[in-house]
Parts: sequence; C-alpha cells; structure tokens
Amino acid sequence: MAPDELSMRVQRLLAPAKRGRRRIWDFDGKLHCSIIGTCLSTGELRQVLLKLAHQEAAAASEHDLHASGVLIAGSHRDGGKLLHKALDRRHRLAINQFDRAKTAPEVRALWQDAMQRGEVPGAYWAALTHPATNDTLVREIFAEVHMLSHLVGAANRADIRRLRTLEAENAELQAKVERQQRQLRDAIVSRDTTIRELQRALEARIHVGSDRASDQAAAADEAGWEALAGDLKARLTRCDARRTVIQQQLAEARTALAAERNSRLLGEQREGALRHELAAIEASLSVADETAEAAEQSTEWIGLTLLYVGGWPAQIAHIRALAERRGAVLLHHDGGMEERGGLLPGLVSRADAVLFPVDCISHAAMSRIKRLCRQSSKPFMPLRSGGLAPFCAAVKSAALSGSEA
Repeated sequence: MAPDELSMRVQRLLAPAKRGRRRIWDFDGKLHCSIIGTCLSTGELRQVLLKLAHQEAAAASEHDLHASGVLIAGSHRDGGKLLHKALDRRHRLAINQFDRAKTAPEVRALWQDAMQRGEVPGAYWAALTHPATNDTLVREIFAEVHMLSHLVGAANRADIRRLRTLEAENAELQAKVERQQRQLRDAIVSRDTTIRELQRALEARIHVGSDRASDQAAAADEAGWEALAGDLKARLTRCDARRTVIQQQLAEARTALAAERNSRLLGEQREGALRHELAAIEASLSVADETAEAAEQSTEWIGLTLLYVGGWPAQIAHIRALAERRGAVLLHHDGGMEERGGLLPGLVSRADAVLFPVDCISHAAMSRIKRLCRQSSKPFMPLRSGGLAPFCAAVKSAALSGSEA
C-alpha cells in the first residue's frame, strides 16, 4: 500500500463521526409538548395513535390526543419512531431547505426567515432536529414559539372587532341584495307582460293581415318588431347575469358570516371564563374588608383538605392563604420536579379533593393524578393555569355546587 493512500485511510479513521439529525425521543420531555402541538395537526396525530392500536383515539378530545402524543414521543419502542416518521413526512420540504445549513448561525438565519414568512411548524421541526443545532439555539427557538402562542391569544380581541364590522357590512349587503331582487322580479314581470302583448299583437297581425298596407310598410313593421324582440332578449340576458353575480356574492357573505360567528362564540366563551375567574379573585381579595358576621358565612370548606399539585412556586403562598381563609388545609406537591413522585399516593389519600394547573405540570404527573383519584374515588379539578384567578374560580364553583347539594 502506498504511503499517501495509507495516510488518507488513517485520517478517515481518526476523523470524528458525522452527527445525524436528532430523533424526537432524544429531546427533553419539556419540548415534546410544543413539538406535538405546533408541528402536527389533530387529524394526523389521531391517525398515528390509531396505527398504534389506541382505539380510544377515535373519539378522544383534542386535549386527550395531545396528552397521548406527548407520552409516546419520549419512547422509541412505544410509538416514538412512528411519530417521528409522521413529522418528517409532513415537513419534508422544510427539512430539505434546512439541509443547506452547515452551522448553527446558518440554521438560526433560516429559522428567522421562516418566522418572517409565517411558516413556523415545518421550520420549527427542521431547526430542532438539524445536526448543527446546539442547546443554546434550541432554547432560543423554543422561547420564540412559546411567546408566539401568547400573541395568538392577544389577537382574539381584534378578531371580535373585525367580526362586528363584517356583520354590519353583511346586513347592509343583504338589504341591498333584497332590493335588487325585488327590482329584478318587477323587471321580469314587466318583461313577461310585454312579451305576451307583443306575441298577441304579432299573431293578430299575422292572422288578420292588412290589405291596406303596402308591402314596404309591412316589411318595415316586421323589422321594427324584430328589433324590439332582440332588445328585450339582450336585456333579459343582462338581468340573468346580474342576478347570478348577486347570488354568488350573497353566498360568499353568508359563508364569511358563519365563520366569524364561530370565532366570536369562541371568543365569548374565553371571555366568560376570564370574567368568572376575575369575579372570583375580586371576591377573595375583598374578604379582608368583610365584617365578622359575613366572614362566618363563608365556612363551606372548613375541615376539608385540598391537594394542589404543580403550579408556580411564587403563587403557592397566596393559594395557601386563600384556602386557609376558606377554612381548608392546603397540601402541595410540585408534580415530581424536585419532590419524589412516590409521595403522591399518600397525599391523595389524605386529601378530600385534588387541583392541578394544566400549564404548570407534566403530562405524566397529570395522568398519574387522574389515575390515583379514580382509584380512590377522589374528585379532581384541572385548572386553566397556575395563577391565583383559576384557583379562586375553582374554589368558588366548588363551594356553590356544595351548598346547592
């Protein structure tokens, strides 16, 4: 073997192995939630779960489908491989575009360009799995996607204002269409009447004839009738075309109105939930100014033990104070972040009810709490977020339902 050829073989053996694209099970579990929620549609996720023999996925809610997808994402054997293939197949074009990047700055530039164009799902998956993406870039991309979800919620109010404007425009358009339809019906009735009169006059002239009219006068009269008939036919054609355009505009306006009404309904539902939470927290904050007699009436939680799992550490003291003002004892577990998950069964057995915020707890801890509560026949209440307002609303609703019972 020649010395040059031997040197090349040694260099190839000593060269570091080329790093391939990351798999979904290689990521930290905190990223699985955003990947599944951003990069896969509900229909695609349902098909993946059905292929994995999860028959309950056929009728499961969007939230349950999302939770199941996050659980299988971290396991290679239990469906993570099939989930990874589905993501690659959906975002193949974006992956091919990102393959041109060789360094982390180049990946960052492609990601920022995709954000400007609004092509977030494919670029998010392609950037996270790119071989050149480091942990710092992963945190930056995850933070931008997380903040983007907050911006979507803030846009709902603008959508409601736009819906009201569209409804007013639609009402005006419908009134205009009705006027035009009435005018069109009147024109058609007048046209039909004129045609019948002309037909009768023409038939009478053909059958009776006129010996007194000369041949030239008869020819001129016939040409006049033909010109009048042609003009009426042209007017009829224009009326039919105009009616078709108006009907098409009306159908499009009705479709847009239905879509906007659905959006407004969702916005009103979210607004109602927020108003309910705001009323609950305002009521809880006013307890300090209530008289002793009024405070004694709020004793529906005296003697109860509540277990609060997860949540923001800064809010636990406020939540505990609120529960104590209601006469309840609050137990807390962080969901397995620092405290051992083995403590949960004992805490659930001691509690009369379990509460947990869905945005500040892992999917695994959430599933375990539901299972433990069902086994011990204990009620549990998922909260919208880890803030004080959802907790106040839950306490108020539970108190009202308990008093009615």
